[in-house]
Amino acid sequence: MSFGDLGLNKELTDKLSSSGIMEPTDVQKQAVPALLTGQDGVLVSPTGTGKTLAYLLPLLQQIDGTRRETQAVVLAPTQELAMQIMREAETYGAPLGIKATALIGGASLARQLERMKSHPALVVGTPGRVREVASTRKLSLHKVSHVVVDETDRIFSLGGRSDVENMLRKCSPERQTVFVSATRSDAMKDAERKWLKDPWIADVSGDQAGSGLSSTLQHWYFLTDRREKIDLVRRLIRHMKPSSALLFVNDTEKIGELLAKLRYEGFSVDALYGDTPGRERGQVMQRFRKGRTSLLIATDVAARGLDIPGMPVIIQFEPALDADHYVHRAGRTARMGLEGTSITLIAHQERFIVDKLEKQLNINIVPKTLYQGRIVSPEQMEDRRPVRQEKPPVESDGSAGSPAQAVQARSIKRKQPGKAAPSAAPAKKAANPPKVKQDRQRDRKNKGAPRWLKEKRETPPADKS
Repeated sequence: MSFGDLGLNKELTDKLSSSGIMEPTDVQKQAVPALLTGQDGVLVSPTGTGKTLAYLLPLLQQIDGTRRETQAVVLAPTQELAMQIMREAETYGAPLGIKATALIGGASLARQLERMKSHPALVVGTPGRVREVASTRKLSLHKVSHVVVDETDRIFSLGGRSDVENMLRKCSPERQTVFVSATRSDAMKDAERKWLKDPWIADVSGDQAGSGLSSTLQHWYFLTDRREKIDLVRRLIRHMKPSSALLFVNDTEKIGELLAKLRYEGFSVDALYGDTPGRERGQVMQRFRKGRTSLLIATDVAARGLDIPGMPVIIQFEPALDADHYVHRAGRTARMGLEGTSITLIAHQERFIVDKLEKQLNINIVPKTLYQGRIVSPEQMEDRRPVRQEKPPVESDGSAGSPAQAVQARSIKRKQPGKAAPSAAPAKKAANPPKVKQDRQRDRKNKGAPRWLKEKRETPPADKS
């Protein structure tokens, strides 16, 4: 099946071909025809399966680039994900003459307001900044007929929910609304019942029973002491030599220590956290995408929606807080059918977290360890250890024999005449005679004393008789 068979026009199919994308993915096969009908929808698919193009291509085909008004809004929870969507919108919107503008928190509001004067047909942004621009009346929402909320579960489970709902109330009542996510949380289901009308549901959950994770993803964990985790990261990176890797932390306070120690070890490493300013964030991501830095330390909020093509491994310095966080961490690798590895470092008291994640996500997280410069399972490590062989007992004449023969030989040797049997216990040393004790006491007393005092002490007292 080709993209043309799905109902996309020639401008879009030609652009896809020139970009090297010849066949649609499973999620695109389901979503594109349904979205072209204008019906509300729910799109659930593992990360890295082509969800962005699955909703963006039919959205671009439905809006009119000649109209000087905003017709569609795409919302994303993070700056990086919004910029990723924006790049795709510019690439595939250009052949259709569709202008797109990004409204992203952390960037210059004045510049964004200036861009809105061109009346872009498509706006891509974060919920807070879109609400802020709409409040200035530079963005007219009542004519918006298409709304897509990417990473819906994240937005409605945490921050951004009130901003999204406020925007939906002001958009056209005849709009098409689409919720997109890798996982379908209870908060997302509540939002579906509230805001969607008879939606179609495309649930392409892959081979791992709806976990939202790719079937080409390996899951490992390493058991180690907390104080040894940084050294283990160093050893893993040295051994695996990945072209790029993400290192996840739960607490931003650990980022400084990790940066300092890994840079001291000679690694090219940067950090990304929730409060990173927009300009600095862009510079960090540019260095990472171009390979100038091979290791990126990030929090869950900062890494939401990161799309680094071909990233082979992610390392969770601390285990994910819950199954949802694990899915979005591990989903940064093994994208678009490629293989990848998710590594979790856990302390002994955190072992139960692995069991919990395995049950909730229906996955198998395999124990691994570094042994003699290789990554092996604990069972393989036991098999590789050399077996200690007991030396056979040696008889009195130097030849090997059985233990019974050795005992007999030792017994005969003891009974040979001319040799005294060893005593049962060594005799105690004789006590020092009184004269020796007195001399030692005098020497200790005279140590450090002046010569006249030593002579006085050594001279025997005169006989008074």
